[in-house]
Amino acid sequence: MYKIKEAKLLTTNIYEMVVEAPRVAKKCLPGQFLIVRAFEDSERIPLTICDYDREAGTVTIVFQTVGGSTKLMSGLKTGDSFHDVVGPLGKASELCDESIDDLKKKKILFVAGGVGTAPVYPQVKWLHENGVDADVIVGSKTKDLLILEDEMKAVAGNLYITTDDGSYGRSGMVTKVIEDLVAEGNKYDVCIAIGPMIMMKFVAKLTKELAIPTVVSMNPIMVDGTGMCGACRIVVGGEVKFACVDGPEFDGHAVDWDGAMKRQQMYKTEEGRLMLKLSEGDTHHGGCGNCN
Repeated sequence: MYKIKEAKLLTTNIYEMVVEAPRVAKKCLPGQFLIVRAFEDSERIPLTICDYDREAGTVTIVFQTVGGSTKLMSGLKTGDSFHDVVGPLGKASELCDESIDDLKKKKILFVAGGVGTAPVYPQVKWLHENGVDADVIVGSKTKDLLILEDEMKAVAGNLYITTDDGSYGRSGMVTKVIEDLVAEGNKYDVCIAIGPMIMMKFVAKLTKELAIPTVVSMNPIMVDGTGMCGACRIVVGGEVKFACVDGPEFDGHAVDWDGAMKRQQMYKTEEGRLMLKLSEGDTHHGGCGNCN
């Protein structure tokens, strides 16, 4: 059992929980995820690690209620426990593989959309702790749905908030802020975008035009977390990949976005899942041999 040290509602249907999981906290790095089961008979839910405290032995998760399983999970309170917490899973952020000296020479831009702010935060925090500044754009539909603003302010070099309805910060989509920053003379060496697939698609489309290498996190399409269910199957640079074992980070300019988004919609229905299984054959799940 994994005790919940703190549980709170961040905003409408978005929750944050600090969970006692010392072995995960000891090994995890920014960009990785874990799988939780609230109860013994619960669905396995992959969630990106939002923060971790190695000394306290805790990890922080942020999730949005989108179905029955997350709704049940949101009912857990401080002092309750998760039945299972497995991790860290997936590959760490590519930034973790670079030397700090090289990172300090780069101009890095993060783009977070909605709940995607949660997986962006640990990467920006990790850079900040190592003396590397990064610009961060956080987009939200409205001010009321904005999360982790104060936490992000504390670690970002420059933080730009934008809301679709103009209720807070700048008005408009995150892509407009990217255009404005570049027009102001900012030259970025890399962009890391995490959020809804539609947002990441259009960020990647824009940054390709601007010649900014872009990394995206495909964590929104993970279900099983082991490569076997086939939900997170994507095509990157013409090759079949699985977000949970080959990623979750990929070259945003090489992802087949239209195929991934169409597939995501089909996977939501039983009939759609069967159709994908039949049409994709041996490459439908992790048995294809393309994942390690």
